[in-house]
Amino acid sequence: MSIINPDISKAETLPSRYYTDSETFEKLRTKFTSNWHFAAHISDFEDNNVIPLPHLVGLMREPLVLTKNDEIRCLSNVCTHRGMLIANEKCGGSSLRCTYHGRTFGLDGCFRNMPEFEGVENFPSDADNLKEYPFSEWNGLLFSTLDGTAFEELLKPIIERIGWMPISEFKHDQTRHREWEVEANWALYVDNYLEGFHIPYVHEDLHGVLDYDNYRTELFDGGVLQVGMANKGEACFDLPESSPDYGQEIAAYYYWIFPGLMLNFYPWGLSVNIISPISVNRTKIIYHGYVWDENKLGEGAGADLDKVEMEDQFVVEATQQGVSSSAYERGRYSPNRETGVHHFHRILTSQ
Repeated sequence: MSIINPDISKAETLPSRYYTDSETFEKLRTKFTSNWHFAAHISDFEDNNVIPLPHLVGLMREPLVLTKNDEIRCLSNVCTHRGMLIANEKCGGSSLRCTYHGRTFGLDGCFRNMPEFEGVENFPSDADNLKEYPFSEWNGLLFSTLDGTAFEELLKPIIERIGWMPISEFKHDQTRHREWEVEANWALYVDNYLEGFHIPYVHEDLHGVLDYDNYRTELFDGGVLQVGMANKGEACFDLPESSPDYGQEIAAYYYWIFPGLMLNFYPWGLSVNIISPISVNRTKIIYHGYVWDENKLGEGAGADLDKVEMEDQFVVEATQQGVSSSAYERGRYSPNRETGVHHFHRILTSQ
C-alpha cells in the first residue's frame, strides 16, 4: 500500500528518507531492472551494426549490446570465457570479437571460434553463446529490459497521441550528446521534471516561450505527459488533422516513463533524457538528440536545453541539501501544478 494519499488535496509528499537514506536508495534502485529502458534510435545503426549500451549498466546493472544483421538483437556484452566486455564502441563488421583472448561470436550471439581450446571436453555448448535479452521497437525508438512488463501497454498512450510523428526518420546528432553528474538523488531530479510549477521562477527564457497559464499535465499508467503550449508567435508543431491536438499551438510534448526516462519532443525533433542513479545523493544525466527539422533548431521551448539543464541542476542540488536537513520531513502538493509529482510518488511507493 502506498504511503501517498491518492487524494492530492490531502496527500503529503515523500518522506525525506527517500532522498537521503542509502538503504532506501538501494531498494528503490532495484525497480529499474524490471522496466523498459531506451536503448538507441534506429538512426544509430546508419554506419554501425554493433552498438554497446553503457548507459544501461547504470540502470540495469547489466552490460548489453545491440547488434543488427538479419534483425536487431539485444545481447549480453560479456564474453562467456572470462567475463571481459566485448564491444566498447560502435562499429561495423559481421561478428563480435573479444579483445582479451580472441573469442568470437556471430551477431546473433552464437559462439563461433576460440583460439587455443583444443582438447577441451564438451566445448562449445549453449553456455558459450551470448545471452539474449528482451527487445522492442516503436517508430524507430529501440528499448530493452531484463524482465519488463508488456511493452505495447506501456507505450499505448504515447502512440495514440503522437503516433503521427515520423520519429523513425529522425537523425542522431552527436553534437547534442551530453552527460552530467548532479549532486542530488535521482528522484529529486524526476520530481523537478514532472512539474511546470517552477518555470516562472527558475527558467526565465523558457517562461517567455511557453504559455504558463495553459501548461497542462496528463497522467497515464506508468508515466506522465506535460504539454507545453506556445506563447503567441513562438515555435510550435504543425499538427496534422489526425492529431488529437489538431488546431492547438503546442511547443513541446514532455513524456516521462517510470522510473527515469524522459522523451521530449519539439518541432525540431527529440531530446532523450536518461536518469541514472549513482548513489543516494548523486545522479548521472544523459542527453541524446535526434533531429527532425534542423531549420527549427534554436527556436522555441527546445532552443537552449543546456541553459535549462544548468538551471534545473542548481535547484535540485540545493533541494538535496534542504531535504537532508533535520528541519524537513514532508511537504504538500499543489493540486493544480504538481499532479505529475504526486503520480510519480504513488507509483514509486506502491510497487
